[in-house]
Amino acid sequence: MLYTDVIIVGSGLAALVAARQLSKHKNVIIFTKSTKTASNSYMAQGGIAAAIGENDDWSSHFHDTMAAGCHYNKSDHVRALVQQGPEYIEQLIAEGLEFDRDTDGRIALGKEGAHSQRRILHAGGDCTGKVMTEFLFQSIQGNVTIKEQEMAVDLVIERGRCRGIKTIDENGAVHYRFASSIILASGGIGSLYSQTSNHDSVTGDGLAMAYRAGVELVDLEFVQFHPTMLWKDGEVLGLVSEAVRGEGAILVNDSGRKIMEGVHPLGDLAARDVVAREIFKQQQQGLDVYLDISPVSYFSNRFPTIHKLCQEYGMDSPLLPVTPGAHFLMGGIKTGRGGETSIPGLYAVGEVAWTGVHGANRIASNSLLEGVVFGHLTAEKILDQGSSQRAEIPVRPRPQVFTGMLPEKQAIRRMMTAYAGVERNQRGLSILKNWLECYFNPHLPVSLDSRDTAEKVNMVTAAWLITTSALTRMESRGGHYRTDFPVSRTEWNNKRIIRQMQEQAAVM
Repeated sequence: MLYTDVIIVGSGLAALVAARQLSKHKNVIIFTKSTKTASNSYMAQGGIAAAIGENDDWSSHFHDTMAAGCHYNKSDHVRALVQQGPEYIEQLIAEGLEFDRDTDGRIALGKEGAHSQRRILHAGGDCTGKVMTEFLFQSIQGNVTIKEQEMAVDLVIERGRCRGIKTIDENGAVHYRFASSIILASGGIGSLYSQTSNHDSVTGDGLAMAYRAGVELVDLEFVQFHPTMLWKDGEVLGLVSEAVRGEGAILVNDSGRKIMEGVHPLGDLAARDVVAREIFKQQQQGLDVYLDISPVSYFSNRFPTIHKLCQEYGMDSPLLPVTPGAHFLMGGIKTGRGGETSIPGLYAVGEVAWTGVHGANRIASNSLLEGVVFGHLTAEKILDQGSSQRAEIPVRPRPQVFTGMLPEKQAIRRMMTAYAGVERNQRGLSILKNWLECYFNPHLPVSLDSRDTAEKVNMVTAAWLITTSALTRMESRGGHYRTDFPVSRTEWNNKRIIRQMQEQAAVM
């Protein structure tokens, strides 16, 4: 058994920010089921949003974030995000993190969907996530232990407190790891879908672990689909950053029609849910959709990763074929401002956590910002708690080892894409729920003793959680769009009130 001060599950940006601050005062160990760079943070092409421009301010960023989130956001957490974000970014710059600059030496600011100002910082063109995570890896070297290829499969809960994690290493050996504080930073659920921008290791593990432990989860129906995944012959090749549209690229269909004209005042830079649904609508009509990059100056220099990807697959035309793909989960483990969850000793940060800052739909480039801000706030919360008394923790294995049949991963992805994708409805979600419950009993506690079984169980569990949440929310809002309830409850109630007033006026 291993005992330390802090255990962090996951190695993305939020995990590294928290580890960096905590390691100045405590012993920290990071566990990741794959390699340390196998994270969505490392793959992030887009930038990090911050109101640092001369004509920008935090209140503008606040209002843009709230509007994109359908005003379903937790406003005080949004305020913390947009007010404290610039301070933390300036601190990182002072310590040596380099962002792209213009010819005058000023930080170059881009514009992305739903932002009213140019406020997106980039590093390495379209390698922002890679640059930021590599900078943080370098800064924690020698101070934080990173255990790769060791998968956390369950939380150890004793006397109402999280005491540690159960893990399985690459050789199949089971371990129990204990700490005063456990941070889940395991990422989202993108690989539950056939088309996704996420790393293939992102399979909802943290959500499933939390559910089995009885941790409170919220808003799991809000799944964001990025509008522009590059694809060819039905296969996703990679992400085409929203920053490309920010620099002038336009979405067109087979006939060359600009598909976002007349759909939204912001056109191609409307919020992601709006653009993804319009592309999906075109596809349902049998039309292909392309991103016309011909208006983008110096595309190969500005977006070297995307340009290389296009070259690799022989795409020489300025018309890039695109499709929506699962990108980000707005819901997750319910947390307070300092990452605290409903179980003492357990914290969550990053995409696995629900901080409430994204509401029903995340605005572009706020995910890396959330990782930086709430990674700091979570570390501060843990440091404020002081040192907990160390003690030998008895291990109580779960009462039943999972022995049931499980579907193949591709089958899960096909079903989720078909019935819990860009658009949902009662019939499809019910079909999906019944199918998942052939393999998953939500009331049966299980013990997981192999990595492959654990990952499949986690995928089915997370899929069931999203599906049942989507069935419960009988309205359309942000990333959750139901064709049988095409307007939000708020909008429906407003229309009902207006109709009643009109009827009363007609009677009078």
